[in-house]
Amino acid sequence: MTALKILIVVTSHGLLGDTGKPTGYYLPEVTHPAKVFLSAGLGVDIASPDGGLAPIDPNSVDFSDPINQELWNDSKFKYKLENTIAATSVDSTQYAAILFAGGHGTMWDFPNNTNLQRLAANIYERGGVVAAVCHGPAALVNIRLENGEYLVKGKRITSFTNSEEIAVELDSVMPFPLETELKNSGGVFIGQKDWEENVIVDERLITGQNPASAHAVGLAVVEAIKH
Repeated sequence: MTALKILIVVTSHGLLGDTGKPTGYYLPEVTHPAKVFLSAGLGVDIASPDGGLAPIDPNSVDFSDPINQELWNDSKFKYKLENTIAATSVDSTQYAAILFAGGHGTMWDFPNNTNLQRLAANIYERGGVVAAVCHGPAALVNIRLENGEYLVKGKRITSFTNSEEIAVELDSVMPFPLETELKNSGGVFIGQKDWEENVIVDERLITGQNPASAHAVGLAVVEAIKH
């Protein structure tokens, strides 16, 4: 690792399946970890599969949340949100950690994006941290390491659970059940009750179950990169 900077990755996908409804990244799953990183004196960049203005889930834009409001009104941070770095342009050696933020859009453009897979694998195999929260672990299902094994194989992980997907009545809209696919890739899945904070740390792989876990994921990343 050459610099203590964190790369937050958000989705470029803005449509919720064939429902015609908008989706995108989930704002507090970006702002809450970012606030932790910035408060710890770490740099933060924001990337996406396609680069440029990334779609935001309108249901996540809640300015009664003071951290959402603070960073949305921060001109430097807002610029990064509106001008995300294309995954193809990211130099993985610049980052101590990569965090895949959630939002339902990730389910369509994270799993099979080879650029994201390569970034995460490179950071991890250099001794960096790979983290993901809520639907962000969709990026993890197909990441393989140099030895050919899935990154998540044999590691304790979590994500938005099948139960939570059913609770929000989007299980039939999703292209696949995230919890199930993480298990299929060899992950040792550890879920908690719907909407409860749940962060799983397995050495340098850190995952959070849902929006309530975003802040604690940020704290766990800071802890991991400083050791």
